[in-house]
Amino acid sequence: MTERVLIVDFGSQVTQLIARRVREAGVYSEIVPFDKAEADLKEKSAAAIILSGGPASVAESDTPRAPQAVFEAGLPVLGICYGEQAMVAQLGGTVEPHNSKEFGRADLEVVESTPLFDGVWPKGETHPVWMSHGDRVTKLPDGFKTIAVSHGAPFAAIANEERKMYGVQFHPEVVHTPRGAEIIGNFVRNIAGLEGDWTMAHFKDVEIAKIRDQVGGGKVICGLSGGVDSSVAAILIHEAIGDQLACIFVDHGLLRQDERAQVENLFRETYNIPLVVVDASERFLAALKDIDDPEQKRKIIGKLFIDVFDEEAKKLGEVDFLAQGTLYPDVIESVSFSGGPSVTIKSHHNVGGLPERMRMKLVEPLRELFKDEVRALGRELGLPDAFVDRHPFPGPGLAIRIPGAVSEDKLAILRQADAIYLDEIRAAGLYDTIWQAFAVLLPVRTVGVMGDARTYDYVCALRAVTSTDGMTADYYDFSHDFLGRAARRIINEVRGINRVVYDITSKPPGTIEWE
Repeated sequence: MTERVLIVDFGSQVTQLIARRVREAGVYSEIVPFDKAEADLKEKSAAAIILSGGPASVAESDTPRAPQAVFEAGLPVLGICYGEQAMVAQLGGTVEPHNSKEFGRADLEVVESTPLFDGVWPKGETHPVWMSHGDRVTKLPDGFKTIAVSHGAPFAAIANEERKMYGVQFHPEVVHTPRGAEIIGNFVRNIAGLEGDWTMAHFKDVEIAKIRDQVGGGKVICGLSGGVDSSVAAILIHEAIGDQLACIFVDHGLLRQDERAQVENLFRETYNIPLVVVDASERFLAALKDIDDPEQKRKIIGKLFIDVFDEEAKKLGEVDFLAQGTLYPDVIESVSFSGGPSVTIKSHHNVGGLPERMRMKLVEPLRELFKDEVRALGRELGLPDAFVDRHPFPGPGLAIRIPGAVSEDKLAILRQADAIYLDEIRAAGLYDTIWQAFAVLLPVRTVGVMGDARTYDYVCALRAVTSTDGMTADYYDFSHDFLGRAARRIINEVRGINRVVYDITSKPPGTIEWE
């Protein structure tokens, strides 16, 4: 990309949202852990820097700091929450623990006109923002002034306009700060002076050139999952290198209803891309027999995918590269911000490299993109809307929508229930409004009555969420009429289910998938 904003990550749970807001302003952004930022600045050019929030306390010793190079590079800098505090402390100001903590909604009073708030929040107005801090700035570094205050933060927003350095104690990246995205837009477009050349057309052209440069005359094998990510990756690579690409679609027996036929039609009939279909369902189900731990299920499925790719690659002759539809959120969820030990939320089967025996290098053209950007790229590549707009589907398939052990009988029940649920969503005109919707077959049986007979069958949970990038999500607020209609159809038409419940958990604290 010709313009790049470097986001220095101090471990905030919402750092990814900063990257999203920058990209929404038409500017490319990358997240780098704080301890890798200096090396990144030396290796790559950056037009501006944003310092993220984080869970540590600047008032304590041995907590993360930004490299001094960040402040010596002559670039515009925006510090958010912990990022503001780190900037203040490193430039000679003071940050202290304080009894007046702010978590959640707070009222911000704008006390000075500033380019950061230009066209958004005029001087003298008060606006709601989202705060999450215990420490607070108590003394500013030389050259800085206060531009906004709140009840718990006398320096809630600060500026050194000569050096184009700004800090905000609140979080403009979250939706709970109305018009916060416009503030980030002001920083990257007006203060940093970036034109905003981050478009899918530009990304496509750049990525095609990168793929050609990486692959050369080599042969690429691409594993298809049936989802949007791997399909877009395959079509992008095919546009770059043509018949040097061969696709393998593994039917692992964990697919949605009619999914195999849909994928075969898209790739063989529409795009004429070489496609090998492998029916490995018996092999996957045998490996998953009696396995009920979700992390173990993911790892088994991931390993088998690699095994099948390896076997099929050998049949195709000399293959140099394996292509995958890895996305930015996959990378972020699987890698610690500091590069050290961290809690793994869940393993992603397409992240983390390949066994040495495969002797293939990875081609991951979507690794820098969020899900909605992949959809935009798909449209740029000419994929039909009906395919591009499909709800996300996890690589491990229905295995992680069956908590507990997976069996062929359970899969058949879940496929039918899921298809009915999605059919009702489409009939109600809600499919494109919802980010992701699916059914889950619970490892719970309950007593029911149908006619005059007692039943003892499974419980089906329905899940539907709204989101923009899958990093945060809220449940979709269906009407009771809709839920009742969907539940009646599932119970009446699916043999093996006698009770339906609806999941109203947001992310966080839950994940979108159940496992």
